[in-house]
Amino acid sequence: MSYETLRWSVDEDGIATLTLDRPDQLNAFDVTMARELETVFRTDAVEDDVRAVVVTGAGRAFCAGMDLSAEGNVFGLDESLRPTPEEFRAAYDEPPYHDGVRDTGGRVTLAIHALPKPVIAAINGPAVGIGATMTLAMDLRLASTTARIGFVFGRLGIVPEAASSWFLPRIVGIQQALEWVYSAEILSADAALAGRLVRSVHEPDELLPAAYALARSFVVGRSPTALGLAKRLLYRNSAAADPLEAHLSDSLAMYWSSIGDGREGVTAFLEKRAPTFTGRASELPPVF
Repeated sequence: MSYETLRWSVDEDGIATLTLDRPDQLNAFDVTMARELETVFRTDAVEDDVRAVVVTGAGRAFCAGMDLSAEGNVFGLDESLRPTPEEFRAAYDEPPYHDGVRDTGGRVTLAIHALPKPVIAAINGPAVGIGATMTLAMDLRLASTTARIGFVFGRLGIVPEAASSWFLPRIVGIQQALEWVYSAEILSADAALAGRLVRSVHEPDELLPAAYALARSFVVGRSPTALGLAKRLLYRNSAAADPLEAHLSDSLAMYWSSIGDGREGVTAFLEKRAPTFTGRASELPPVF
């Protein structure tokens, strides 16, 4: 599939590169990019030849936030609606709320979060607003020394979006999350590293090689089924109210994997050979 605002490619190891591709606008996020990002994570990225996704930006920016030059409501929302919480919750995925009220960034991050494969952000430059919050749904974030990251919503009179009120405190803790949101300051790559938002900081020409090496270490010789289940277990059970919930879903995941790729993995270990896994991330067994 071709896209207006994105570039997509997959290499021989199944590592996909998703490039935000509006360099003249510093890859600013608009309604078209929102629609295309949601599509790519619900279609192209789901294909079994894709094992992991690395996301980066074209040119000198990762994503400079929402494109504020659009006419009308720049977020693409229907200003004639007046939804109550009860009305919205009951019909959020139907007209007129699906397009008229739902946060476009949140629809993107929910699609990223649902993908049962590693997703790595290679933050190559400025990433502010939605440019920062979209990376929170990705599993790891690597940053260039030139990266600048900002949760700048307070300066615009709006709130953190893209489900970031769920993701950000889980990544950096509530105190750090509140400080960054309250201050709306732009963070250097080193400050983001100190706050545990990013995994590592790299020189610009070393960023993508580091992201690709990390992605390959996750997927080459690994079971797509085991990785997909592990991702879902960790995200879901880290927010469970009781460890029994983790035990129940872990047990089902262990059961199904032990009679699938786990059987091959054990046999290969005993025979001192590389495993040949046949499981598919697109066919995960139900464990919740």
